[in-house]
Amino acid sequence: MSSEKSLVVAYYKFVPLPDFEARKQPLLRVCEDNGVKGTILLAAEGINSTMAGPEAGVQAVLDYLESDPAIGELTVKRSWADEAPFYRMKVRLKKEIVRLGLPEVNPNDQVGEYVAPEDWNELISDPDVVLIDTRNDYEYEIGTFEGAVDPSTKSFREFPDYVRRELADKKDRKIAMFCTGGIRCEKSTSLLLKEGFKEVYHLEGGILNYLEKVDPQESLWRGDCFVFDNRVAVDHSLRKGDYEMCRACRHALSEEDMRSDKYVEGTSCPHCFDTLTEEQRARAAERQKQVEISQALGRKHIGATLLEREEWREMKKRRAKSAK
Repeated sequence: MSSEKSLVVAYYKFVPLPDFEARKQPLLRVCEDNGVKGTILLAAEGINSTMAGPEAGVQAVLDYLESDPAIGELTVKRSWADEAPFYRMKVRLKKEIVRLGLPEVNPNDQVGEYVAPEDWNELISDPDVVLIDTRNDYEYEIGTFEGAVDPSTKSFREFPDYVRRELADKKDRKIAMFCTGGIRCEKSTSLLLKEGFKEVYHLEGGILNYLEKVDPQESLWRGDCFVFDNRVAVDHSLRKGDYEMCRACRHALSEEDMRSDKYVEGTSCPHCFDTLTEEQRARAAERQKQVEISQALGRKHIGATLLEREEWREMKKRRAKSAK
């Protein structure tokens, strides 16, 4: 591989880490020393990450993690990016490495049956199987498996309500679920088993593993796969797809979206135009101005995204209300 390319890796592991706070600074130093950027989430229940950098640097961080007896061997999904997909390295301490909001649901206790990518088509082609996309609505929009149900959730925390509202009468059916890298299905299948479902399956390694292992000619995947980095989405070959990202609301944008009158580069898009406040528009416009200045000077703009996390959550709530 060209030295200009970045190796992108995604991994997670549910494993007890009672001392997770103490691991933050040593892990951050190892990443920074090896030129690796991205995000690592640490919680008492385990580790979850997507990170990128030079191949040797990324491997050094993985070796460091796997040499830790508390973590051990990791299952890692690898892909390549022509440009660095992250600008910074962040190691964050969390209550959960994927937030479901139900601490009693523990994948270390029970999870559904793993299905290898090579066997997934056969399973989901069974007419008796209910196939559920556990991701959020904006992820479902740009790509999913043929025949998959969209729970229309804005965040994973809404998934338990969907299960109790829409699946309560299907506890004797075969339920198959999938997500980007597999982590959400660890909790979603654990939840269903706890709720009394009998046969629960999930795609081992998630969509990314399927795209890597299954020939496109035999694939039942339709569209692109949303990813949480600057690539926005990847195609079946795990190369950057045709989508861009709205810097105001972080929604994936198609070519049609960018032709809309509501699309202003760096400032708004059809998905957030009607919910942005004047203050947010002003901040977005200023940020875009700084981006353009950086580009003119031949530099990368690595400032913070327009909306802080809490503002983004509030915007999603307003969008959800307006959609009802």
